[in-house]
Amino acid sequence: MASFPLVVTALALLLGSIEPAPQPALAPAAIVPRVPVLMYHVIADPLPGAPWPQLYVSPAEFEAQVAWLERQGFAAVTLSDVWHNWPDRPVVFTFDDGYRSVVTKALPILRRRGWSAVLNLKVGNLEPASFNESDVRSLLNAGWELGAHTITHPDLRTLDDAALEREVGGSRKELRRRFGVPVTFFCYPAGRYDERVIAAVRRAGFLGATTTIAGLATADDPSELRRVRVGRGDGVRGLASALPARSAASRGSAPQARASDSPG
Repeated sequence: MASFPLVVTALALLLGSIEPAPQPALAPAAIVPRVPVLMYHVIADPLPGAPWPQLYVSPAEFEAQVAWLERQGFAAVTLSDVWHNWPDRPVVFTFDDGYRSVVTKALPILRRRGWSAVLNLKVGNLEPASFNESDVRSLLNAGWELGAHTITHPDLRTLDDAALEREVGGSRKELRRRFGVPVTFFCYPAGRYDERVIAAVRRAGFLGATTTIAGLATADDPSELRRVRVGRGDGVRGLASALPARSAASRGSAPQARASDSPG
């Protein structure tokens, strides 16, 4: 991992240990072995016949989950916050693809608490009539972080070299050009990747990447950060059982890892 920036050292001290590379180090705020990175998609009730209904979480369910996290002492931060200066008891909300309900439903619920999140944006989802640049800027103005989620959401493992570079590095360049923000984290579409894809992510200059592998994120490899998928019907009990929280709510069954053949 000699090619990684030494900024990795700060995250390593917080989460575990990985091999550093020459860049200015950042001082950790605390030693936290694992962090929950939550994976959401649509904050709404699915319409009848909607594809992938498990990717929908109702606003009421989301509100209850956020309120429970607040009562447990969690503080929602971005991936860059974790990277640079980990607060006490962090949790990261990530929203994949780019749906308008993230702006209309999730943003107000999180903003009331002064909490931020990460939008993993598929560039192709930017459409004037649905989810547009103004929506993205509303999230950025609220302190959210923008992550790249490719241009067309393909299975990156199947692409030739040119297409792979366009989807990975090209998506980062396009988001940086449009919004003027760093875009330092990547999200693998549907969690599909291999060593060749990881190499493309590193070449593009990303600090790390999130997967759909169930679990809590550690610094063992920032290119394979695990997440907790939150789906329809998980509720507070399902979410709590997957997190390092001591509560009666956490004694239920954990959310099961879902196959990564659905959008992510």
